[in-house]
Amino acid sequence: MRHTLPKNPQFYVTAPQDCPYLEKQVERKLFTALYGSNSRRLNNSLSKQGFRRSQNVLYRPSCSNCNACMSARISSTAFKQSKSQKRIRTRNKDVIRTINPPLATDPQYDLFKRYINKRHPNGGMSDMDAEDFAAMIEETNVESRIVEYYININGTPELISFSLVDILDDGISMVYSVFDPDMKERSLGTYMIVDHNDLALEMKLKFVYLGYWVKGSSKMDYKKRFSPLQVFTDDKWVCATKVAHRNFSIEKQQGEKQGVPIYLPSDQ
Repeated sequence: MRHTLPKNPQFYVTAPQDCPYLEKQVERKLFTALYGSNSRRLNNSLSKQGFRRSQNVLYRPSCSNCNACMSARISSTAFKQSKSQKRIRTRNKDVIRTINPPLATDPQYDLFKRYINKRHPNGGMSDMDAEDFAAMIEETNVESRIVEYYININGTPELISFSLVDILDDGISMVYSVFDPDMKERSLGTYMIVDHNDLALEMKLKFVYLGYWVKGSSKMDYKKRFSPLQVFTDDKWVCATKVAHRNFSIEKQQGEKQGVPIYLPSDQ
């Protein structure tokens, strides 16, 4: 018997597990697989609806009693650098940016391990080996790039940060970013976002997708500093300041269906 893949993507929900961002909360994710010639179009469509990519999977939160976790993005043309961000940009004027195919390297993995061990030693990525890391970088069915940042030390370029990104039809999606945890004075995390906004402008793309902003999570609070921040909630993108006052931990009646419509790319 011949088995064929379904024409339309199939969506599934993960089992409940502890939320990594908010105490006493449980998370579930809605997800679908990326495969075949339609992967890029599906990634474009679902990224605009709050989904994120991890290797060949697209996912977004589907929690039964909380909707604090929202996809965030900034408009490349509307973004206004703060005085602090301008100082950080000046502080890193010696940094060199390169854009490369999604291929894992030893310097990337070494920097990744140092970053994880210092910043997220108990996180889900702490036990990733070189093979796992290569899969994270290289297993992609969409248009992905590695944006690397170097400084010259005694005439030798040294990798200090990098970002795995997807090039969407309307923006740049920052899938995963890593920076040297010992260069605190450079504020490399902030610098990378500011520079990715510059890159979006250079590529004539409208948005930089930053991943999730979680109200009440100190880990995600830094994203509020990129103004005006947009978040995806109630099936639309809105300014984050419009939802900052909301209570996101809302108990739902048992059996109540969760979620909003998902719009898939047409075959036309």
